[in-house]
Amino acid sequence: MAVDYGARSKLSAAFRGLMGCCPACGRGRLLKSYLKPVDQCAHCGEAFGHFRADDAPPWMTILVVGHIVIPMLLSVEQRYQPEAWVHFAIWPALTLVLTMLLLPRCKGVVLGLLWSTGAPGSERA
Repeated sequence: MAVDYGARSKLSAAFRGLMGCCPACGRGRLLKSYLKPVDQCAHCGEAFGHFRADDAPPWMTILVVGHIVIPMLLSVEQRYQPEAWVHFAIWPALTLVLTMLLLPRCKGVVLGLLWSTGAPGSERA
């Protein structure tokens, strides 16, 4: 049984989602594997399995990673002018690592925001 938390702070829910915690209580886990949300919080019982984040987390991840990698790439190119193979060795690897690290956090933010707005979800049993 889910606990009523009254007014839901979007900032608090987004931050808790970013940390991978339940947006409602901040104690339970939000994701049970890399990107799969828990059906319900183990601590407070709030349901999350019905929320569909769809394309928002990948979009947000691409936006953030692009704004980190592209300025760094351009700065390195302007300052040091390395050979092409150096670029081919560094930037794809950095992009992949950042993407893998940020994708579950972005999904947590989206799930936290969906919860805070009271979105009904589309897979309710």
